[in-house]
Amino acid sequence: MFRFGEPQLLYLLVLLPLLVVFLFWVIRRKRRGVRILVGSHMAPRLTGNSSSRRQWSKGLMVVAAVGLLLGGLARPQFGTRLETVEREGQDLVVVLDLSASMLARDIQPNRLEKAKHAIGTLIGLLEGDRIGIVGFAGEAFVQCPLTLDYGAARTLLASMGPESIPVPGTALGEALRKGLQLFSAEEEKHKVMVLITDGEDHLGRPLEVAREAAGQGVVIHAVGIGSMQGTPIPVFDSEGRAEGFKKDRSGEVVMTRLDESTLRELAEETGGAYHRASPGESELEGIYGEVAAMEKKQLASIQVAQYEERFQIPVLLGLVLLLADLLLAERRRVDRVWKGRFR
Repeated sequence: MFRFGEPQLLYLLVLLPLLVVFLFWVIRRKRRGVRILVGSHMAPRLTGNSSSRRQWSKGLMVVAAVGLLLGGLARPQFGTRLETVEREGQDLVVVLDLSASMLARDIQPNRLEKAKHAIGTLIGLLEGDRIGIVGFAGEAFVQCPLTLDYGAARTLLASMGPESIPVPGTALGEALRKGLQLFSAEEEKHKVMVLITDGEDHLGRPLEVAREAAGQGVVIHAVGIGSMQGTPIPVFDSEGRAEGFKKDRSGEVVMTRLDESTLRELAEETGGAYHRASPGESELEGIYGEVAAMEKKQLASIQVAQYEERFQIPVLLGLVLLLADLLLAERRRVDRVWKGRFR
């Protein structure tokens, strides 16, 4: 199969007709200049051995050489060879809090959108690692199984919101267990979980699940998002417009605060670390730095057909034509017969 590695450069070949026109103009101008300089009656005697055919041959050699060099720049390829490409990395599961408290606006535009943006940043850092996503509120669900398709992971992440789980609450223990199910039970390493939550109202004994995770070789890094001073939780109508704040049964506005103590315990139980979310999202870069430094495993091995580069052929032919142009004289050889001295 024949193809070009840089086919867009072939558009430069449209310059060749312009080069031919320029060549025609140069030859005519040269002849006209001679006639103007010495007169039309002397021009044939001075240019008698000048070959018009050679002039055109030299010019067309240059045009052909330029065409071949441009063709070489477009990287012609034909012939293939099979190469085995191995992808190595870690298995990374992100557990994202989708509870109503994540809509608090102590971080703009709100905690959830900030968390989703941070996860998108993390996906952008991945190099050959598989990623999975688990969402949770009053119950947990797998939004994205472990995959190397980062585009699909981004798309699934974008669709996540509080409406994804109608059950209120923060079932963190169930969410961690869902995340553990995505990992291979036979492996004792290469497994990382990143938990992003405001840390409130935990259900399901998350510390017990964290101990199970540690026994399976899973490292949990926790990222706390929100402020510790407390902020109200907005309530929205059916059209998505804010209509006040969430209240308890006594009519008091419910305040949500970041609970760091539980998150720190979860991380330390598995040998991970706790981070508070920052505007620059540097904590996720730090987490991925630790993940990248871990021993990697082979995640995929595929055979890819690699095309053989053949740019050398047109480039070599182009250089040969340029060399021929330099060696070919415009004037043809004329054998003169001696007729004695001039009188």
